[in-house]
Amino acid sequence: MALLPPPASPSSLASFIPRPPSLALKSTTNLTFPKRRRSVCTASWQELVGVVVFSAIPFTAVKAIANSALGESLQRRLEERKKVAVENSSRFRALAQNARNRSLWYGEERPRWLGPIPYDYPAYLTGELPGDYGFDVVGLSKDPVAFQRYFNFEILHARWAMLAAFGALVPEILDLLGAFHFVEPVWWRVGYSKLKGDTLDYLGIPGLHVAGSQGVIVIAICQVLLMVGPEYARYCGIEALEPLGIYLPGDINYPGGELFDPLNLSKDPVAFEELKVKEIKNGRLAMVAWLGFYSQAALTGKGPVQNLLEHISDPLHNNLLSILNLM
Repeated sequence: MALLPPPASPSSLASFIPRPPSLALKSTTNLTFPKRRRSVCTASWQELVGVVVFSAIPFTAVKAIANSALGESLQRRLEERKKVAVENSSRFRALAQNARNRSLWYGEERPRWLGPIPYDYPAYLTGELPGDYGFDVVGLSKDPVAFQRYFNFEILHARWAMLAAFGALVPEILDLLGAFHFVEPVWWRVGYSKLKGDTLDYLGIPGLHVAGSQGVIVIAICQVLLMVGPEYARYCGIEALEPLGIYLPGDINYPGGELFDPLNLSKDPVAFEELKVKEIKNGRLAMVAWLGFYSQAALTGKGPVQNLLEHISDPLHNNLLSILNLM
């Protein structure tokens, strides 16, 4: 009787199955499979509900106070004081206009962006607003309504840029000095850490995070919800706070009052008009600085303070031209 060969094992059968050339020299034990991507939304429903409730507290509190007996009492007190406050505000506006007429930074005799170089400056730029140096090469300010809107946007972005520059520089400076240690002191690496799914602690304190352990989507939702109240108030104007008993004597760009001027910097009209010019000049510098922050991060991968220290230590080899040559 002929002996039949034993049944072939799966491993022996696999040796007879043709394989693609790309896999012919690879062992099946060395095959690796891509890891499953971590979800950008790792929050539980309890955490999401907590974020929504926490974000809605300021807006809800304002509406609740305005519609309560306390709100009615505050409005009555406001009406009693508002007449005197309006008279003082009108008097202050007159003094401010007089100070602006006498100031070096306003009017037809103000400094221009080209200095002594002759140039045909636009006639519609009369120096009425702070920081008006007659610069409008593309004619964006021909329409007075658009001009005022652009100025409002510029003030808004200038203040955000100054705050952001402060927040970008201080952690890196404190970390380099050793005064305070942050998990990630470089501004752009913080966002990169969140894209990788890392947990961020506020002020470097372990465990101090409201949404720092969540993904980018959850943090974006938090920011949107938290900005609903301030943006709604900005849209409605400074009169939106009067139901809370708060009267603001200024305008939308410079509201003033105890809420927006606790140090009473606008007490002197002459000094206040000069402070407006200083603010917009520093704000424009901050916006240009952020353009430099972006470029430095893209070219060197370092923070602005570290770049500055390296440039000071060896300016001939650590500068923009040397970095571009290396690229």
